[in-house]
Amino acid sequence: MLYSNEKINAKNKKTIKEEILKLKIEKNALILAHHYQSMEIKEISDFVGDSLELSKIATKVDSNYIVFCGVHFMAESAKILSPEKRVFLPNTDARCPMADMVTKERLETMKAEFPDAKVVAYVNSSAEVKSISDICCTSSNAVNIVKHLEAKEIIFVPDQNLGAYVSKFCPEKTIHLWKGFCPTHHRVIGAEVQNICDRYPSAKLFVHPECRPEVLEMADFIGSTAQIIKACETSEEHSFIIGTEKGVIDTLRAVHPEKEFYMMDDTMVCKNMKKTTLEDVLKSLKESYGEIQVEPEVGARAKSAIFKMIERS
Repeated sequence: MLYSNEKINAKNKKTIKEEILKLKIEKNALILAHHYQSMEIKEISDFVGDSLELSKIATKVDSNYIVFCGVHFMAESAKILSPEKRVFLPNTDARCPMADMVTKERLETMKAEFPDAKVVAYVNSSAEVKSISDICCTSSNAVNIVKHLEAKEIIFVPDQNLGAYVSKFCPEKTIHLWKGFCPTHHRVIGAEVQNICDRYPSAKLFVHPECRPEVLEMADFIGSTAQIIKACETSEEHSFIIGTEKGVIDTLRAVHPEKEFYMMDDTMVCKNMKKTTLEDVLKSLKESYGEIQVEPEVGARAKSAIFKMIERS
């Protein structure tokens, strides 16, 4: 039985959801949510997916009003691919610490240090960084992008763990790693993972390549957020230890109650991804709050780097 304050909170949330759905229809708006968002945000969204997947969806739908529930670089990527559309980030404080670890100015300094190197930018980066990169990549296609890029020397930004994972498959390349990382994935060490594997010996370990190399070595499967979800869906195994943000486990538990899912570590919660609330989404729809702007010249160069990746994927 709900206590009185919980009943009020539930009633308020129901009212907010109803208002969001009403405004969404009135404005012909599209609500996109990354896998790492809370379940209540995912429940009112039109599409849930990885950042680039959602940005590509935004280009195809008949809507000029996009509310992107994620972090800043994601909404920025949607704007880059759909410059004619209005894109909104409901909570403007929601940023990606890893994306903020690389700046255009610092990357230009590194490019000067390695003038023969091509720059591969993980999509978890700003429009400015993408604009001075040769090509982008995602966690699912990074190996393929680097392997087939016509360059023997690579600057890989900003995730050192994904870059180190890629380098294992491209020994013929010299890869200069940017010293960036995702705090949510990087904080987990091998000893902690071993502890949970010992607790659930029959569970398969599925992890994201943003994890430390020592953790990746222990994994039964390594893949992007979407690849992990698909692998769990298609696997005949019953129990899984999931090495990525908690939002993925929330989705898996909701969709596959017949299977068992354990967090690789209880600290794997992205505070920035969880900043977006129903109230934020409502404010974006009501007040056109949080509109993303990208300078046309920067956006055009960044779009070129993204499209080079899409063409090769």
